[in-house]
Amino acid sequence: MAPRVRAPELPQNFTWLNTDRPLSLKELKGRIVILDFWTYCCINCLHVLPDLKYLEQKYKDTLTVIGVHSAKFDNEQEIENIRQAILRYDIEHPVIVDQNFQIWQQYAVRAWPTLVIIDPETYCVSSASGEGNRDALDDLISQIIQAHQEHGTLNFQEFSTNLEKQKTPLNTPLAFPGKVLADGEGNRLFIADTGHHRIIISTLEGELLHIIGNGKSGLTDGDFTQAQFFAPQGMALDEEQQILYIADTENHTLRQIDLKNQQVKTIAGTGEQGHYIRPHSGQALETALNSPWDLEKIGNSIYIAMAGPHQIWEMELETNIIRTYAGTGAEGCVDGSLSNSAFAQPSGITSDRRELYIADSEISSIRAVGLADLQEVRTVCGSGELFGFGDVDGIASEVRLQHCLGVKYIPDYLWIADTYNHKIKRVDPHIGKCQTMLGDGIPGHQDGQGKNSRFFEPSGLSAAGFLLFIADTNNHVIRRVELDTLKVTTMEFPNLCAPDVCIPKTIV
Repeated sequence: MAPRVRAPELPQNFTWLNTDRPLSLKELKGRIVILDFWTYCCINCLHVLPDLKYLEQKYKDTLTVIGVHSAKFDNEQEIENIRQAILRYDIEHPVIVDQNFQIWQQYAVRAWPTLVIIDPETYCVSSASGEGNRDALDDLISQIIQAHQEHGTLNFQEFSTNLEKQKTPLNTPLAFPGKVLADGEGNRLFIADTGHHRIIISTLEGELLHIIGNGKSGLTDGDFTQAQFFAPQGMALDEEQQILYIADTENHTLRQIDLKNQQVKTIAGTGEQGHYIRPHSGQALETALNSPWDLEKIGNSIYIAMAGPHQIWEMELETNIIRTYAGTGAEGCVDGSLSNSAFAQPSGITSDRRELYIADSEISSIRAVGLADLQEVRTVCGSGELFGFGDVDGIASEVRLQHCLGVKYIPDYLWIADTYNHKIKRVDPHIGKCQTMLGDGIPGHQDGQGKNSRFFEPSGLSAAGFLLFIADTNNHVIRRVELDTLKVTTMEFPNLCAPDVCIPKTIV
């Protein structure tokens, strides 16, 4: 029999969040502990969170989950940024900030996410990498409980925490808006109010027109007041039919909003996360999707940045067939044919109608995907490497971005939300020349002109005429930019409130 391995003690001098004091395995003796090694950029880490929440609630008397945040990107090492991620993803267990991968190395972790299971006698009994391990963990926890009940080594008690959301409740009118879509012809601005699980429609000046969704996370079709979303992100508009399409990210679905009749319905996905390893095709409502993050409508097709399987998908609206358009499902950067290409958590999509342009976030690069006769994938700019990030303007492979989430084609350039650099950049899609246009790179909230402005993890952007609109995610606001002067201002929405905080006075 292999020797049992005692779990290394957790550092007491590191920063702890979601708790009012450092925790030790010694004081948690008698409880089962799961260490979740994660980094907040990682889509696979985000997919594990619902499993952990399920287990935490089921075994609240015997199980403690501790998140060990071992940052991939430079930006993810900042304490305030981690705190914002805890708020954004409603994490309710303690989190320790792993300095320089010290805990990671102590536990011999090799990949995000990794779960380490520690028994009530503080021995490591198992580990699991990747996602999709909920049932196996559930069974293991049950077995550990049974074994330790027989030996009297369980400590039955409910564990209390001091959550970040309790310390500083988020009551802003918008919460972590992820994407924004401007409709110049209709004088409308569509906002994915991601943290409030709803869609906001205003004029381009900020006059509130509609609130779609009741502010509670869920998957419910119906009228604007009944509908429920779960962390919606990207949107696409059919102006002629007055239909708005939504990437309902954490529901793993596509939703359709009939703007004339004020009705919401699900058009793709089952509500469960899909786990297809290879390219797939099927009826839209019978096909499980995996974290659709952004949308682009071209003709009768919707193209989808499907972050979970690292692919680009297409839904044909006439046939309701949904299928993989590009990407093998392997995470990486492979150019060439559509069927042999590889992406890494694509999170933004736009088009000039010749190519799709992708914000490929985990490799901090902008990719181009051919339409019609092109049928090829190429890297426009960025290193194309999982750890090839930074903040360098230049041309093509010289360019360094940091977890870019948003991209918008505005003739004849691509405008990029370089999220973790807190900047907006502009790229020539033909030669890959990239230059910073907005933001000084310091996370914050400051109006101004050009590089004299400040953003905090901007994630989405859209344009109408000479106006650029930016979802400034961690500032919980929408910024408006005059493209001829690069003047940045923060939009006001006078009648918009957080759900359950106040009732809008008037909605046109």
